Amino acid sequence: MVDTSMLADPRYSQVVLINLGRGKGAALDDLAALYPGLGWLQAGYELFGVEPVIVCDDGPSTAEAIARSVGSRTQLVCDALSVWGESRFTDMLASSDCRILFLGGSWLEEEIFIVALQAAERGYDVRLLSDCVQTRREADRSLAFDRLAIHGVLVATSRQMLLEWAVSVGDPILKQKVQQRLS
Repeated sequence: MVDTSMLADPRYSQVVLINLGRGKGAALDDLAALYPGLGWLQAGYELFGVEPVIVCDDGPSTAEAIARSVGSRTQLVCDALSVWGESRFTDMLASSDCRILFLGGSWLEEEIFIVALQAAERGYDVRLLSDCVQTRREADRSLAFDRLAIHGVLVATSRQMLLEWAVSVGDPILKQKVQQRLS
């Protein structure tokens, strides 16, 4: 029997994407180029039912546009630095029995950094999706990852997330579907 205790389980996972459209204005159609892992997140929703939550401080119309582009129905318009004070967000996580948070968005060394630390402080297993994060300053990327690692925040890719989920669920057909998509 495979020990899956170190693997993320989709039944207890939530993907949260923060301010994907930051600084993009009307160029939201370029999100896939900026965040190469978004396509894999859509596969995660199709195969495992884990729908990304969109957190956006640019207003409802931007949040809706981003949600449409990533295939999400769940948006929260608020300041990312205040997301843990939003009852809609915390209630949603509590009602889904979420234990593992996968985070992506802008900016890694700012909003993502703070949200990740606050999640770890609250006892969540936090993973940053390196193919779904942008930095304001690329030189700060490794510094942010290093500091977060000290607090137990792991770095992964969206592809790795899908494989973890497939193995964790233990369904051979689902594993095969994920492997086919990744090849």
